[in-house]
Amino acid sequence: MREFLLLIDTLEDTVEDAKSEALTGCARVDRHELYAIVDELRRAIPEEIQHAHWIAAERDEMLAQARREAERTLQEARQESARLLGAEELTKHAERRASTFLDKARSHKRDIHLDAESYADDILKNVESYFERLAAVVQRGRDRLPDGAKA
Repeated sequence: MREFLLLIDTLEDTVEDAKSEALTGCARVDRHELYAIVDELRRAIPEEIQHAHWIAAERDEMLAQARREAERTLQEARQESARLLGAEELTKHAERRASTFLDKARSHKRDIHLDAESYADDILKNVESYFERLAAVVQRGRDRLPDGAKA
């Protein structure tokens, strides 16, 4: 681009430096000099266009690479998010199951405790009844003894 602009400046200088004709405002310019500048402009334009195309291609490649990198990063973030959510859900599910298990265990413990107390009460009632009958038998036996044998 710089070369192209320098050639335009050279062309402008050539026109400005041309000898003016009296009364017409027209200038005489060396054709060979102008043709040489125009030829250089023609050669410079393709170089500038090639350079512009190269810059555009480089820009496009950088943008494509940035898009690929952004997509890869986004995909990794989605996978990590899914993994974390899965782990969190798994943890919540395990906590719910553990809580349910503990509730059932506590309830079962209460039931066993109540059953054990009820069983113990039944046994003690039976023992009490046995001892009451035994005491009645003992009392009857004592009642049969003569009065002097009771102490």
